[in-house]
Amino acid sequence: MESWPTPEIPELPGAGPGLRLHDTATQQVRDTRRSGQAGMYVCGITPYDATHLGHAATYLAFDLVNRVWRDAGRDVRYIQNVTDVDDPLLERAGQTGENWMELAEREISLFREDMAALRVIPPAEYVGAVESIVEITRAIDALLESGAAYRVDEDIYYDITASKRFGQESNYSEQRMLELFAQRGGDPERHGKRDPLDSLLWRGRRVGEPFWDTPVGSGRPGWHIECSVIALNRLGMNFDVQGGGSDLIFPHHEHSAAHAEALTETTPFADLYVHTGMIGLDGEKMSKSRGNLVFVSKLRHAGVDPMAIRLALLDGHYRADREWTGGRLSRAEARLATWRDAVSRATAAPALPLLAEVRERLSDDLDTSGAIAAVDQWATDSATATDGDSAGSAESDAPRLARDVIDALLGVGL
Repeated sequence: MESWPTPEIPELPGAGPGLRLHDTATQQVRDTRRSGQAGMYVCGITPYDATHLGHAATYLAFDLVNRVWRDAGRDVRYIQNVTDVDDPLLERAGQTGENWMELAEREISLFREDMAALRVIPPAEYVGAVESIVEITRAIDALLESGAAYRVDEDIYYDITASKRFGQESNYSEQRMLELFAQRGGDPERHGKRDPLDSLLWRGRRVGEPFWDTPVGSGRPGWHIECSVIALNRLGMNFDVQGGGSDLIFPHHEHSAAHAEALTETTPFADLYVHTGMIGLDGEKMSKSRGNLVFVSKLRHAGVDPMAIRLALLDGHYRADREWTGGRLSRAEARLATWRDAVSRATAAPALPLLAEVRERLSDDLDTSGAIAAVDQWATDSATATDGDSAGSAESDAPRLARDVIDALLGVGL
């Protein structure tokens, strides 16, 4: 599947430090590996609606991971999926009377436009569930053969007892897992299941639903096995980061990891499990059910600078739930104007200290607030800078270096 164009990323002098990130499984901020290819898998959209700010905040956070790794000299292999056949998509198509494939393609196209406008580095492979049916069904067949999966009528389920580590990624109690499973697409009360938490691998053919004829039967894949297989076949086991919003911790990431570990009989699926906070509006998480979504495309079409959107979403720690309301966008627009004014000056404060500080802040679990504060201070200092502040050294073009720092590391094009 086609992704979107890669933004031009300036080269910075030297190399950044290693990256530390919070790992959900261990509840600790841990070092990521410092050498070798960095592998990252971030769960993509189900394309039944446009990109809202909660989506954007997640992809911006992992775009920073990508940028910090690259700045440290690591080659990054980033994979993202698209769940282009699933219940929410089919339900929306049924409500609107639109063909589900046309709906998916339109929203995927809009997502690409949003990501390009926000200057997100695209994945090395952007993979749809539909194009992965063959590899997914091969994996399901292997799970059936090993006894890690079983049939209930025409459906196929994963047996959580096949994993000796089930629950290790989320660290939730069984009661909490049952609550979330019921809320987030699971079917704990399905008759015939061995355990209420067993997850659907294959949904047998239903009247009026799309299906594929495969060796495991006619039907379509479940959600969790899709990400397991796409990641496993492109990154292998123990890749660096499995990422997504905090609402994916359970059941999605827990089951995806369990499926992959059962398929390979090795652990762990990912070295770190990294999750972003939720974006709220008027005190509530943005969600389709609440009808309080703010869409990136609508802001863009209303004339809002995508760099202001990006900067507004980066103003706050990626793991924290945060509000879009309260002047966040207007503050970002004012900040963006100040930064642009500073880098357009003939003279500016030295920028090498800025480079060091932004690198240090972002390497520490993506401290974007600290990095933004460093740029704010540099812009303030630049307002009173004179020719002598940076002349006769590598700092002779401090405004250009500062622009490159802000672009390469924060992804904000000035």
